[in-house]
Order: sequence, then C-alpha cells, then structure tokens
Amino acid sequence: MSELQNTSKNNLSLLVVEDNEEDYVALTRIMRKLDFSYPIYHCMDGDEALNFLFNEGEYSNPEIAPRPTIILIDLNLPGTDGREVIQVIKKNQQLKKIPVVVFSTSSNPKDIQICYEQGVNSYIQKPVNIQDLNRNIESFLSYWFRTVILPDS
Repeated sequence: MSELQNTSKNNLSLLVVEDNEEDYVALTRIMRKLDFSYPIYHCMDGDEALNFLFNEGEYSNPEIAPRPTIILIDLNLPGTDGREVIQVIKKNQQLKKIPVVVFSTSSNPKDIQICYEQGVNSYIQKPVNIQDLNRNIESFLSYWFRTVILPDS
C-alpha cells in the first residue's frame, strides 16, 4: 500500500475510543506498519471521550485535546457507552459533522440499526483473526484518510 500521508490533508487526526488495551495496541501497531503518520488520540471510555471532545476536565486545554477529524469508537464501553457518546456527538452542532466510525465486536442487527439511525458514518465489526483485522484497518485508513474529502474542523 502506498504511504497514507497526503500533503493536502495535513490537519487530520484520529480519536480512538477503545477500552480494551490489547485491541488499541493491535490497532496502533497495524497503523504504524501502514505508515499512518497523523496524530492518534486515545480515550478509554465514553466519559473520557466526551471530556476530550468538549475540552473538559483534564482535557480543558484544546492543545492537549484538539478537535479530531475522525472518531473510531467501540460500542461496549464502561460508564457512558459508545451508543450514548454517538448520540451526544450527533446532536451537538459543533461535533455532528465529525465522521464517526463504529469498531465493535457486536454484529447485533439492533446495534447496527441504532448506530446508523443516530448518524454514524460506518460500522465495522472487529474481526477475530489478524489478517482480517489488518485488511479492515487498511481499508478504513485508505478510505477516510486518502479517498474522501472531509469538512474543515
């Protein structure tokens, strides 16, 4: 795969909301192998993600928590779960244009339906084997960071 850096897209960043440390490490390892060079921010649960997005608490400094270009979120999070976070994002005037991609183990049709009804842009099921995970992450990065034109943040 060609390098993912695109000179016309130098302000891009990714917020990953994932409570499973092993999943997050695997995800970032794959991204590094694919020469992903944009900033990656990580929140462990829904409450932390909302603090990050609204620059509250430990994230009150926008330099520490800049507005992400894309959000990759798990659904099953401790505290405020991913469904609730998506609902808050998509109802907020400043946040709703940020693309939200669900990355979850759930294949429950009800979860998928609810997420799309709330305005998610894509729903990706976490695969169990590493080859499929590599392929899915490569496709995700290629599409969102090279192919599409995103709104200014």
